[in-house]
Amino acid sequence: MPRKITVEEVPQELPAAEEPIIQVPEVVSDDPPDALAEHAEEPPPEEEVQIVPKKRKRAAPKVKTAEENAAEPEPAPEMPEPPDAVQSRDAFYDLDFHELDRGLSPEEQGEWNSIYASYRSHSIMAGTVVGIDQHRLRLRDKATGEIAYQRAYCAIVIPFRVRILIPEGEMWIPDEERPTYVLRNMPGAEIEFVIVHVDREGGFAIASRRMALSLRRRSFARQLHLHREGVRLDCRVLAVGPRRCLVTCQGYDINMTQRELSYAAIPDLRDVYHAGQVLPCVVKSYDRPGDDLEISVKETVPNPFDGAEFRHPPYCHRQAVISGKYGGGVFCNLPDGVTVMCSYSFYYDDASFRIGDRVILIIQRYDQAKKQVYGKIVGKC
Repeated sequence: MPRKITVEEVPQELPAAEEPIIQVPEVVSDDPPDALAEHAEEPPPEEEVQIVPKKRKRAAPKVKTAEENAAEPEPAPEMPEPPDAVQSRDAFYDLDFHELDRGLSPEEQGEWNSIYASYRSHSIMAGTVVGIDQHRLRLRDKATGEIAYQRAYCAIVIPFRVRILIPEGEMWIPDEERPTYVLRNMPGAEIEFVIVHVDREGGFAIASRRMALSLRRRSFARQLHLHREGVRLDCRVLAVGPRRCLVTCQGYDINMTQRELSYAAIPDLRDVYHAGQVLPCVVKSYDRPGDDLEISVKETVPNPFDGAEFRHPPYCHRQAVISGKYGGGVFCNLPDGVTVMCSYSFYYDDASFRIGDRVILIIQRYDQAKKQVYGKIVGKC
């Protein structure tokens, strides 16, 4: 059954048995409400955001005769939501905003107005992750009403003065969750989110990133001119590791390797890319029914291999920088971005060279099918 999420802020240095709890009305979030559907023209209704299972396609209803309709009993009226499901939103509208916002600076007033607007209309906000904190989450089973507690990480965004918490469960689209270490490497990343709870007296808010991702995907699906192969877009770096980089583009979180990011060999992606960086990219393919987007960053620039045979003819000497080692071979980058796969001359050994060293190499041959250049290291600068 769906579960509701609340966040209770607890100082991490206290033991679990003595943790003081700041009560927060239960808040849940999921896909945008029906009012935000593709052809919606009116603003969404003021109601609590709830976790709703994905709707399955149903067969067309059977047409019944007038006699069958008359024999059927009248449908029972829909049961209203339990009071605790709308308690948070009701409490929000009961606030005296004029009194609470009295004395705020223009910057603080603008910050709270953006939070209020996102909470009311499910509009998307953007901000930079300043850190990852650990909090206690209270989970309630909607069927049984049982409550369980567990610790979880939350991304923290502070647009100006207000702290916005995004629980780890609200960071990713369902079935696309990432390991916790990815979240812990996201400080500095710029993300989008939708406010799902406001604690005005407490001075903080709770948000959902997966709701913002869902809205972005719906918007992208309607912009048919962006679906063609080769269309240029922008993507933002969320987290970077030695071999992989997580980027987000149009509501899709995409893992990219060095081969998809650059033509040149990069031994450690963290030396070139960082969270929050904006990269140009091109659309490789878009599968709307499969909800999948494929992009490439390196194809936004020409392949340096094209024309390399004229710039660096066979048996010429060139200066290069060692960018990596693998299986006894050495990857060397030329100044124009061409990567040369090298071996050592017989009077050199591997211990004499390190990554980042400048060397002199000889271009030996070109492999046009694989678009690779081969050479040999003959000196050290």
